[in-house]
Amino acid sequence: MNENLSSFKERIIKQRVAVIGLGASNTSLVEYLGKLGVNLTVFDQGTREDLKDRIEAVKDYNIDFCLGGHQLSRLKGFDVIFKTPVIRPDIPELSEEQKNGAVVTSEMEVFFDLCPAEIFAVTGSDGKTTTSAIIYEFLKEAGYHCLLGGNTGTPLLSRIDEVRPEHKIVLELSSFQLMTMKKSPQVAVITNIFPNHLDMYKSMEEYLEAKKNIYRYQDGNGLLVLNYDNGITRGLATEAPGRTVYFSRTCELESGAFLKDDLLCFRENDKASEILQQKDILLPGNHNVENYLAAIAATRAYANTDAVARAASALSPMEHRMEFVREIGGVRYYDDSMGSSPSRTMAALNAFDGRVVLIAGGYDKNLSYDPMGDVLVEKVKHLILMGQTASMIEMALMRKVIGKYRGMNIRITHCSTLKQAVDCASLSARPGDIVLLSPASAGFELFKDFNERGNLFKDYVNEL
Repeated sequence: MNENLSSFKERIIKQRVAVIGLGASNTSLVEYLGKLGVNLTVFDQGTREDLKDRIEAVKDYNIDFCLGGHQLSRLKGFDVIFKTPVIRPDIPELSEEQKNGAVVTSEMEVFFDLCPAEIFAVTGSDGKTTTSAIIYEFLKEAGYHCLLGGNTGTPLLSRIDEVRPEHKIVLELSSFQLMTMKKSPQVAVITNIFPNHLDMYKSMEEYLEAKKNIYRYQDGNGLLVLNYDNGITRGLATEAPGRTVYFSRTCELESGAFLKDDLLCFRENDKASEILQQKDILLPGNHNVENYLAAIAATRAYANTDAVARAASALSPMEHRMEFVREIGGVRYYDDSMGSSPSRTMAALNAFDGRVVLIAGGYDKNLSYDPMGDVLVEKVKHLILMGQTASMIEMALMRKVIGKYRGMNIRITHCSTLKQAVDCASLSARPGDIVLLSPASAGFELFKDFNERGNLFKDYVNEL
């Protein structure tokens, strides 16, 4: 057994352990710790009814539950506290316990401490889930035993016992997971950086600092893959402790992965190799070309051209990410519920040649929607809006219509529910049209998460 893992198990069963938040990753964590016989207390704002399925999953273990609001006042006397990623580390209750000697950590931090295998990790404002999946497929086709997990995938701490040094681990890491990390992966990828989650962070600078933890603790053997086309990420190379490789969709690089004449290429030591033809990528949109380039740069030393080609032939659009739902009367419906920021929705719109019927809007993350204005005018024929951000998205469009696009005819409709929005879109669309759900906003106001929003959209479309 991994000596670090053996030591961890011996230590943790003697300690008082708290877990804050019973989300997907922490439910798996609670189950894993419960099997070890750890003395656990779980805190969550939800009620027993809200959490009944997750409580049922861990009912066989020695667990005390502190449920409902304001329960963190009882967070006292613990040796180890596992927090859910979306809870800030500087809330008073955690700060007070740290002063009293408690170790505040997370499922992902402990996985990094215990993992004996090489880790490939991906972060970024957009594209991290898809890029992680591409890297995983490249490595798997190259013959490696791989595990894929992280932000939206399988929580991997519960599988740590099966990880061997020769395995490859691929992780998607959110800024929330990275915020308190003190270890970095051997291979780090930053797809891009745009303003996001400014409802949770004190500033854009704090958000960026969290992202930097993906490479901050690398040693000289580490690899950092950066997007040359993104101004923020391009400038991070000077801070990298190890080696940096760029990728670019818009220019031919002297070194790194790039697109040239519909060919995805990689150049090193002044020699350029053709890796993949763009037409062989089954994922739509230029943003997915960028995701492929990032994955090629990350795995060039591990996966040859044949492995990349085999993986590309098997990779289809992921759920809620430019996912084709169905065609009705010549109208094609796409679910891009994962498009929860302006930059993601702009990328989705640019994946289509014509102007679309767009359903957008949701929870306000304190983001600016002004950058969407030009793309909305050029790519949208009917804008259907809902949620807190509806008026902000409308104003981003109207500023352009009143200004440089004076006279453009774009229909705008406000709806109170997603069902109304889908019905409105179906009445508006004509044969040959595209109806796209890409909200440019989070869904917390109306939905549990982007999965629920996307699944409801598909249900409503399938009912038409």
